[in-house]
Amino acid sequence: MVSITEGKHERFFIDFAWEKDGHIRSYRLGLEEVFEGKYLDTLFVPLQGQAFLLVGCGKEKELGLLEVREILAAAASKCREMKIRECSVDISRFAEALGKDAVLQGVLGLELGSYTYSFTGKEEDTACSFQLERISDMEDMEGLIAEAEELVKGIRFARDTVNTPGNHLRPMDFDRCITGFVKDVEIEAQTFVYGQLRAMGMEALYGIGGSSEYPPCLLILRYRGNPESDEIYGLIGKGVTCDTGGYCLKGSKSMAGIKGDMAGAAAVAGAMHAIAAGKLKVNVTACLPLCENRISQSAFLPGDVITGYGGKTIEILNTDAEGRLVLSDAVSYGIKDEKITKILDIATLTGAVWSALGYTIAGSMSDDDHFYGLFEKGLVHSTEKYLRFPFGREHRKMIKSDVADVKNVGADCCGSITAGLFIREFCEGKPWIHLDIAGTAWCDTPSFAFESKGATGAGVTSLYYMMKEAQNEG
Repeated sequence: MVSITEGKHERFFIDFAWEKDGHIRSYRLGLEEVFEGKYLDTLFVPLQGQAFLLVGCGKEKELGLLEVREILAAAASKCREMKIRECSVDISRFAEALGKDAVLQGVLGLELGSYTYSFTGKEEDTACSFQLERISDMEDMEGLIAEAEELVKGIRFARDTVNTPGNHLRPMDFDRCITGFVKDVEIEAQTFVYGQLRAMGMEALYGIGGSSEYPPCLLILRYRGNPESDEIYGLIGKGVTCDTGGYCLKGSKSMAGIKGDMAGAAAVAGAMHAIAAGKLKVNVTACLPLCENRISQSAFLPGDVITGYGGKTIEILNTDAEGRLVLSDAVSYGIKDEKITKILDIATLTGAVWSALGYTIAGSMSDDDHFYGLFEKGLVHSTEKYLRFPFGREHRKMIKSDVADVKNVGADCCGSITAGLFIREFCEGKPWIHLDIAGTAWCDTPSFAFESKGATGAGVTSLYYMMKEAQNEG
């Protein structure tokens, strides 16, 4: 919990210092002998009747919004470790340097730095209540903190669901989890269950999901913040709650992560809640195909040809390339039935993107520079990193099939690009953005202080800030 205060807490506070900062000497305690202010270093200083935590900020010229979030997360993590329950934090120097965004990033850092996941829910509550000092004179601080807290809710939801063991989050469980999460905001939810998917002709989604005894579904979330506009943004999130790879079975080293193949849908749900809570003046529809991908008598085989909801025929050459299949039906439904005008899909789609970019940079693609420009503007505030992949006619040829309109895998190279282009085949020429978060949605070894082992909540803030930028489109 984060609130605003007028002065320092009487018992414990957090202070910050640049590398070799004269501020360290101002305490006249000889701290400069043991603390240099190096990035993310901390020093607990007990005084008579009071104590404080000194956090190193590194070189002042290297400070950015990501660093603010990480510095505050390091402070929160230390408070949790020391079981501090209440303290004040002076983040005014960050606000002076970087403006209001620094306050929001500071709140995100404080809240996420103490995040832990417990399946049993029985872990001791060691959360600290933080009071921000010396910012009360800044305009609309209460609103800014409220916005940050809503983003925290979305990120925590995404982390919690991705971290949940797969046998406790089947497709319909995930559906109920999401619909329960968005109940407190103005979002309309509708679920199409297995029988309806078959009747509608969603062969890609019900075919993949039909491989499991736990049935698939398609969850639709509708938010209408600007009913006078015909513009409807579509957020399409992959929600495969268990991905064995089907008959193209994953290797043993990949099996441990098969429960997290629904991080795209989790990110969309988290962002949708924040969008609605913030009452953004945009219209957004989320289409979330939720299913499992298993081996069974009814599972697809390599070489099968199916017809997607949009009418295109698809040659399936790799059953472990199932995410793009279920997304294609969701995209087609969004265009045909929900009348979405711009499309963004997000998924843990390819191992190739992780091989290329690692754990801190996600891959992206787009066929519309203006639409992608909104996304890039949002990244300034979200602090996430995406690398936009180029593509051309030669890449589109790679997914051309001899027996169908398109095949679900390309050549041995360019795997991330051809996966994205497969989804684009179903967008009917509408502006499109593709996000592949296969590398950034999960971390075994955290790269940043605001991460913990497991799910990261990747995508939530970027989707939210893109929609915030879209408000200015009219």
